[in-house]
Amino acid sequence: MRVRQGRVLPVRQLALSVAGMSSQNKVRFYLPEGLRQSVEAGEHNFLNKVADVLRAAEFEVLFEAPQMADPRRSGYSLFHMERPFQRDSVTVRRNYYYPFWQIERTNERWHWDVANARFDPEGIDPEEATRFYRFWQKRLYEAPLQNVGHDGFAYVPLQGKLLEKRSFQHCSPVEMIGHTLAQEPNRKVIAALHPKESYSEEEFAVLERLEAEYSQLELRMGDMEELLARCDYVVTQNSSVAFAGFFFGKPCVLFGLIDFHHIAANVELLGVAEAFTSARASAPDYALYVWWFLQKMSINAGRPEAETRIRARFQALGWPV
Repeated sequence: MRVRQGRVLPVRQLALSVAGMSSQNKVRFYLPEGLRQSVEAGEHNFLNKVADVLRAAEFEVLFEAPQMADPRRSGYSLFHMERPFQRDSVTVRRNYYYPFWQIERTNERWHWDVANARFDPEGIDPEEATRFYRFWQKRLYEAPLQNVGHDGFAYVPLQGKLLEKRSFQHCSPVEMIGHTLAQEPNRKVIAALHPKESYSEEEFAVLERLEAEYSQLELRMGDMEELLARCDYVVTQNSSVAFAGFFFGKPCVLFGLIDFHHIAANVELLGVAEAFTSARASAPDYALYVWWFLQKMSINAGRPEAETRIRARFQALGWPV
């Protein structure tokens, strides 16, 4: 029997080649304490499904602490709510509510695929959307939804860095309050501080000066569900409170970039005055939008097709799965 002659790699070169192939087939999950242990124990519904999809594609899945992350390491990587590397890397984040998730190239929500997608209510089954919407209304906010009304005030849920205009914002949060007061001289404005944020003495001083100057301004701490239930509409930079407001049937004005902008009155697009006018007259079909945003445009880890959706998402991102 004749043996075909070919180029024979030196042993060392062959070993390096095999090692390189092996490292390329690794995917490292950079997860914080607590979450990492949960996934290692097989107790995280979504991330364990992600790991199963990757293992089925012959990836070796490793779980490491975020401080171990280094873009010079070969292979693929996955982060949780942190900026991924520029290549072969993704971040995962809950899409506001469990069990809805996104797998993305960036941690900036306003650059996610859903933010760039066009919301088209045509083709959405209104009965299915209504069932979905009502189910999640009851599951998330059953008690406060018993007391929904309009008490004649604009609700301004605040986030952090009140005196700073960041890259995704039209103006600083304090300036946003000023715009709201100017647009609503005869309507009460309730600005609520975030209970988990830390505010400086300077920030408190500026807010107190505004409250003393404008009789219609009231400052609060928290009280999200109560305020959503009774407000006329929401004004925010890009707080998730505005998305929660959709379950209460409350429109919103956005001063910042975010992924759920499609049915909001966006200051960047409309200008300040027109955005407020639009929000006051707004009556979108919240059920259709919430179904599209959560059920269609994200991965529902509780559904039987979750792994198929995860695999399709990685394929769309160019991963060999």
